[in-house]
Amino acid sequence: MDEVEGVVNGTLDYTQLKGDTGPLVYPAGFVYIFLGLYYATGRGTNIRLAQYLFAALYLATLLLVFRIYSRTNKVPPYVFFFMCCASYRIHSIFVLRLFNDPVAMAILFLAVNLFLEDRWSWGCFCFSLAVSVKMNILLFAPGLLFLLLQRFGLPSTIPKLAICALLQVALGLPFLLANPVGYLTRSFDLGRQFLFKWTVNWRFLPEEVFQHRAFHTGLLMAHLTALGLFARNRWHRSGESILSLLKDPAERKSPPQPLSANQIVFALFTSNFIGVCFSRSLHYQFYVWYFHTLPYLLWCTPAQKPAHLLKVLILGLIELSWNTYPSTVYSSASLHLCHGVILAQLWCGSPATEEARRPSKKAE
Repeated sequence: MDEVEGVVNGTLDYTQLKGDTGPLVYPAGFVYIFLGLYYATGRGTNIRLAQYLFAALYLATLLLVFRIYSRTNKVPPYVFFFMCCASYRIHSIFVLRLFNDPVAMAILFLAVNLFLEDRWSWGCFCFSLAVSVKMNILLFAPGLLFLLLQRFGLPSTIPKLAICALLQVALGLPFLLANPVGYLTRSFDLGRQFLFKWTVNWRFLPEEVFQHRAFHTGLLMAHLTALGLFARNRWHRSGESILSLLKDPAERKSPPQPLSANQIVFALFTSNFIGVCFSRSLHYQFYVWYFHTLPYLLWCTPAQKPAHLLKVLILGLIELSWNTYPSTVYSSASLHLCHGVILAQLWCGSPATEEARRPSKKAE
């Protein structure tokens, strides 16, 4: 919470806000939330109270995730034991380390619940709020954009995107007025270099390759290619061209229907997972970016009983990879192997689609 002390002292220039770990590199929502936590814990002195608050956040996150899974009806009940009790790393991220990643993900899962209730405007508001806490939430953005276009078409999607943009401007306004370039370059720095010593996923590479711009460009191209392929072949299920999403749903050949729970969750979770697979670096706290989505990603496609054991084994290997400190060649390689198996299953599998539900009222 050292970064927020500058705000307490009246500093609104983002380039002047720093903590023990370096300059402030998170958007304004992070500052407001952790400023509130700073005051609630006696200016950061009552660490036990902060841990209690994060424990409550952990339980709230589980509640939101369970609600999502109850709507999809894909994951066997026994898998929830592994989600709740078997991850030392996740418990550490929430209760011991007090990172902002769990805060962003909790708000994101709230947004997903709102999407499932057909409350798209409020869902976009919460999605943007989550982005303002940490930028990794943007990994869900391609899936969300696809869903908005599929549900509303381009003309009605623009107001939803405006909600996201306006909230970012409103939250960042004090800092934008003080130093707009400093705020944008610090809080949304897409080119930030990561330290090789913290990488979980690329330990088997030489450090000069890990830091090379050509490697970063290759990962970006692979990321965009995978998103395009999934959007065209896995998310888009109608017989029409994907460009038909730009039309108003009433003008399409197929009659407009509300999106099912699995359509929404599959697009959002796979969009994020693809981003994780092709990340330039994953640090230990980044595990929470996709930990709670792994059961759905593994069980959303039909499988025979022996395959269930393989899926539990994959969960275990992923957990072992994230608990290996410092990371090794073998832990990084096994993590990529598990990611590759999941990605191949998502591509080759055939997720069952239930009948689209009828919303009780007009979508917001």
